[in-house]
Amino acid sequence: MTTRPTIAIIGAGFSGSLLALHLLSRGVDCPRVLLIERASDFGRGLAYATGNPAHLLNVRAGNMSAFPDQPEHFLSWLRAQGDAVPGAEGAGPASFVARQTYGHYLQKLVSDAAKQSRSAGRLILVPDTAVALRREGERMVVRLDVGREYTLDAAVLAIGNFPPQPPHLFDGSFFRSPRFHPDPWAPSVARDIGVRDSVLVIGTGLTMVDTVLSLRARGHQGQIVALSRRGLLPRRHTDAAPHVVPPPPDMPASLSRILAHVRRTVRQEQAAGRAWQPVIDSLRPRTVAYWQALPLVERKRFLRHLRPWWDVHRHRLAPSVATQLTALQATGALIVTAGRLQRIEEVPDAVQGRVRVTYRPRNEASDITFPVDQVINCSGPCCDILRVTDPLVRDLLAQGTIRPDPLHLGLDVDVEARVLDAGGRPVAGLYAIGPVTRGTFWEMTAVPDIRMQAATLAQHISAYIDRHVRVAADA
Repeated sequence: MTTRPTIAIIGAGFSGSLLALHLLSRGVDCPRVLLIERASDFGRGLAYATGNPAHLLNVRAGNMSAFPDQPEHFLSWLRAQGDAVPGAEGAGPASFVARQTYGHYLQKLVSDAAKQSRSAGRLILVPDTAVALRREGERMVVRLDVGREYTLDAAVLAIGNFPPQPPHLFDGSFFRSPRFHPDPWAPSVARDIGVRDSVLVIGTGLTMVDTVLSLRARGHQGQIVALSRRGLLPRRHTDAAPHVVPPPPDMPASLSRILAHVRRTVRQEQAAGRAWQPVIDSLRPRTVAYWQALPLVERKRFLRHLRPWWDVHRHRLAPSVATQLTALQATGALIVTAGRLQRIEEVPDAVQGRVRVTYRPRNEASDITFPVDQVINCSGPCCDILRVTDPLVRDLLAQGTIRPDPLHLGLDVDVEARVLDAGGRPVAGLYAIGPVTRGTFWEMTAVPDIRMQAATLAQHISAYIDRHVRVAADA
């Protein structure tokens, strides 16, 4: 009797869970899939585990199906829920539904897959933390935090985003203070910040927006200052359903040529009285190809000069969220400013604010100092795997099994998402998916991109199993 091949997917957020579903769809040829997740919820991941109904998707519901070949899947699920799931009733293709609603959708997909008769013995949910992964002969062994081990034929690192790193300061002693909150999603943010505390938020991106909305939902009344190098806020989606702009043509590997095309097309659309947002969206079918065709020096140039502007135009806010943010700014409850942090110091006996913040405003020659009560780090996920403390990542680095990509955006992988070792060689049977592959694929943070990657990667893994594992078993 042939033993069914075993694949471990380490991480059961959107990326890992969706990959598991694609592997299970192979029917009788489906391998045994171990879905390993440190959190209590399978399928949700950090982004969709929020319980705040004010946290909305930044993609319209019509483009949020988990399956690229079933574009109506999420909408059909929403319609079937009625009022059973908050935010589902009345939602249409142009709606921006709550992220917790999408979390329910993902969790239901995993739950249904686990209960299906065809998945009996094939999908195993493992609620634990993977701390080590090593090769033993032709196979691999994953070790969990409780000490249990599983022998594998292949493994996938679906490890998502890591908490942000503290900003670079000459004196980092403040980062040991209880008034510094290094992880914006940690329970301490809700527990320790008083209703009238003034707050500095480091970062002005989507995480800052979520943090501000969460504070306000809990009745916070203190002033919030959001600070980043450029002070850029995510732009707003159009209120109406966007029109369609054809994908751009294939172009030479030149950042200047791509940028010129975008600017020219935006001018044309605006001259015709149409919105600019669909022009950015039209790049999606070509983004990975453009990125991979760019020489390394051009990719570095993009990250150094253009990435902040790309991020705020590409990853936008639902109109209702943008309206809330504008209202908070209009009343002075939220101040968004641009500059470079110089110092953060705790002042225990201060009359106003227990923390003194000094920053250099953008394009200015002198510093500004102001008091706050609390500081939250919303500077974005740590991408450099050399700096993360995750035990599995540290173990794989120590073995030389993984290495950072040349831009330190995540893991180094090839175009088939095979992990590359310290010498640049593909590691047999080891893959990665999701945000940690952004060095090779760039756009791997949003659902429409990851669902395509999951479908493609499932094919690559299945081919590897058929080519190496099943053939060896039959020999």
